Amino acid sequence: MLAELRSKSQITIPKELVDKLGLSEGDKLDIVERDGMLCIMPVAIYPKQYISELYKEIDEVKSMIASGKQPVFDSVDALFNKLDDIN
Repeated sequence: MLAELRSKSQITIPKELVDKLGLSEGDKLDIVERDGMLCIMPVAIYPKQYISELYKEIDEVKSMIASGKQPVFDSVDALFNKLDDIN
């Protein structure tokens, strides 16, 4: 598909691709150059507070694992087997 570079370095992404990727107005896109090609990728931007809370939760789980309070499974199957045993 062709897109034309317009004034102020703007392009329009073809509607077919916008629909296929589920993009909408206001979505953020990361644009990088690789070997002379432009790569455009949708990205999710999270507020710093959300990221800080996520790191806190990760640290709490790591502490629980280290203390033995949080079980660790070698595989997803092992996790499901344990869940089946509980029910």
